[in-house]
Amino acid sequence: MSPSRVRPGHQRGFIIPVGGAEDKTAASRILKRFVSLCGGRHAAICVVPTASALADTGARYERVFHDLGVGRVTVADIATRADAGAERVLAALEGATGIFLTGGSQLRLSTILGGTVAAQAIRRANAAGVHVAGTSAGAGFVSDHMIAFGKEGGSPGHGMVTLAPGLGLTNRIVVDQHFRQRDRLGRLLTAIGYNPFLVGIGLDEDTAAFIGPDDVLEVVGSGAITIVDGGSLEFSSMASAHEGKPVCLTNIVVHVLIDGGSYDPHRRKADPGAAARRRESA
Repeated sequence: MSPSRVRPGHQRGFIIPVGGAEDKTAASRILKRFVSLCGGRHAAICVVPTASALADTGARYERVFHDLGVGRVTVADIATRADAGAERVLAALEGATGIFLTGGSQLRLSTILGGTVAAQAIRRANAAGVHVAGTSAGAGFVSDHMIAFGKEGGSPGHGMVTLAPGLGLTNRIVVDQHFRQRDRLGRLLTAIGYNPFLVGIGLDEDTAAFIGPDDVLEVVGSGAITIVDGGSLEFSSMASAHEGKPVCLTNIVVHVLIDGGSYDPHRRKADPGAAARRRESA
């Protein structure tokens, strides 16, 4: 799936996957930056709690964004595929300057939202400049290739991860969340072994990738982002490995970036950022 076309003279909005468990207080750097991008007190944020089976998820994020000074917050309650075509939902999405996908289950997002009018509206909105953020399951869903589920562990293995179609705001990355906390390096390496064209982004909790219109990623938050770049892959035993067995991958490039670091997927270049350089030279 290709992202929606950006019209000449326009640029798409930011894509912001968050690793989950983000700070939701007034000091939250991730959510405050998202709000600022969306217009600050003039922002209009639409919360999409579809991933969550909890009835109060939308209302909780509505309070969070109001506490951060957002003037208008709406909740698009999409619990069924029929809901995804409802006028109230499309109206909430239509007027938004920012869209926020909550955590829960990636498969709830793909099975309820996938291919619906609401999903198409989110894709068009991002192509028109609206910023789209997603936390935890919402982070996994933003890209074309989505990790539906997989096993924990540090080494890649055949069948260790299952991929499913995501929202398709970008087709260059695959995202995994709660990364260090849930020992998910192996399944991200496996995903890249399946398709080395992709760049893997492993997001620690309370850590976000702010991916700009130029596709450059900037790290914001208290944890780290692990970049798994398969562009220079020389050898893979993925095609010949048996189910559940380890896989050999050579010349995979891995970067670990902290707050202020950045990664350019076009140049395949990581930059530690000024703050990391200052700490190193201190």
